[in-house]
Amino acid sequence: MLTFFLRRVAQTAPMLIVVSLVVFALIHAAPGGPLALYLDNPNVRPQDIERLRRQMGLDRPLAMQYVAWAAAFVRGEWGYSYADGRPVMDRLLERVPATLQLVGISTVLALAVSLVVGLVSAVQRGIDRVATVGAVAGISLPVFWLGLVLQLVFANLLGWLPSSGRMTFTGGGAIDRMAHLVLPVVVLAAAHAAGWSRYLRGSLREVLAQPFISAARARGVSERQLVTRHALRNALLPFATVVLLDASIMASGAVVTESVFAWPGVGSLFTEALAKRDYTVLMAFLMCGAIAVATLSLVADVAVHVLDPRTREPS
Repeated sequence: MLTFFLRRVAQTAPMLIVVSLVVFALIHAAPGGPLALYLDNPNVRPQDIERLRRQMGLDRPLAMQYVAWAAAFVRGEWGYSYADGRPVMDRLLERVPATLQLVGISTVLALAVSLVVGLVSAVQRGIDRVATVGAVAGISLPVFWLGLVLQLVFANLLGWLPSSGRMTFTGGGAIDRMAHLVLPVVVLAAAHAAGWSRYLRGSLREVLAQPFISAARARGVSERQLVTRHALRNALLPFATVVLLDASIMASGAVVTESVFAWPGVGSLFTEALAKRDYTVLMAFLMCGAIAVATLSLVADVAVHVLDPRTREPS
């Protein structure tokens, strides 16, 4: 087990290095580079730009800049935001709770819906047809379009729910916060629930076609026990792997949802930094996203290695 874990960590480290190289190169290849925010300001003199370039080390070769940035990033020194001068880590950490709340509740909702829909559609042909149509719609509809439609219907026309933000400007209690969560949670969970339910349905169908299920059915085991005790247990392992891998992708996908609903999370911070070309924030966000994906991928691989003996190498 330790050997497997160390081997996976050794595979993850080079991948993160490659991602950092690509992101660093793209940031510096963009028009204006990291100083684009100052170049667009007519009040900043050319000599001021040159002084900033020297202070930030942008006059050094690109390779040296990358080494200096990577060493500082590992130490937790992520620099300062070009937009307001605050430490990048502070700006990210203050937005993390809102994103974790949104992604966490959306994941639980998507998981609950996908388990129910996937299980029922695997054994009921009639319901499977309806579930297939719903899943295709959930996967196909753009997130921003679905969010705008829900805002139009439930916030503007019906007035049942708030259209944006995390709470009212005057402050609100738990009910007010829950009301602000409803629409973004539904939008973020919809696509993942659609995909996960289809994956669970396919896994269950595959397990139900195995010989040991036929043998259990021949012994008189009821269909309910076949599905819940035998088939579902075997189908949940690959399903859990997909959920773990998609959890980090959901956090990245929250960028669009948070932007549509003005949710004060890390995703909306990314769009703000992108609009202002705040490259220190963009670098930190992209690297944290890559680390999250790599970490959850490692957790998924370790979980499969522990729970499924078939994946282990013979001793």
